[in-house]
Amino acid sequence: MYKSDLVEAIVEKSGLTKKDADKALQATIESISEALCRNEKVSLIGFGTFETRFRKEREGRNPATREPMTIPASHAPAFRASKTLKDTVKEHLAEE
Repeated sequence: MYKSDLVEAIVEKSGLTKKDADKALQATIESISEALCRNEKVSLIGFGTFETRFRKEREGRNPATREPMTIPASHAPAFRASKTLKDTVKEHLAEE
């Protein structure tokens, strides 16, 4: 599913206009991104939690040359699905 498909789904489920649904989705994405940039967690009950995770510096290999290299430390966004979401997906995919 692409962003345009998600906007269409929002239009169908909420009755908003396509323009308003796109604005709402964009505002949601921007708000989550801004919170993550401030190193805050965003919890959506029944859906999951967005957070940032710190990755330590580690050794890796250049896939082209197989030479060892150091991968620098970094912060990365992460998503942890809620039990409700996991159960819903499991239930619907088991029916297929």
